[in-house]
Amino acid sequence: MPFAPGDEVHVAALGTGVVREVRNRGRYLVELKGRALVAVESQLTAVDRKKGRHKVANASPGAVTASPTRSHVSTSLDLHGKTVEEAVAVLDAFLNDALLAGAQEVRVIHGRSGGRLKAAVHARLKQLAVARSARVDPANPGVTIVTF
Repeated sequence: MPFAPGDEVHVAALGTGVVREVRNRGRYLVELKGRALVAVESQLTAVDRKKGRHKVANASPGAVTASPTRSHVSTSLDLHGKTVEEAVAVLDAFLNDALLAGAQEVRVIHGRSGGRLKAAVHARLKQLAVARSARVDPANPGVTIVTF
């Protein structure tokens, strides 16, 4: 069941929001709690306001579930061996998945030598409103701890 802009949906582990934009490959821009995030169709359920429950998008008609399942996502990302451009793209996808899974904190392993990956990671995190804080791990300067 594809969603359209304006549809009210429940995002797994995050809550109820509104579809703002339909993107390619089954992705949707959803406004949730004053923030926007990209979610895939399998992470969304339609909200049935009459019954106060969520309908599963891929289920047969009449199938209703009270709470979507939470997917397992790693809480650390290793960027060793990646170019700066690859690292930023992978970081964005990782943070999106971590947010959808309800993670409170994640670790980004960028390494210590050169500092280009570390600088790119910190620059990208400054652009993202969802990252409440980003700090270098005091026990390992090759790791940045991101808190949502």
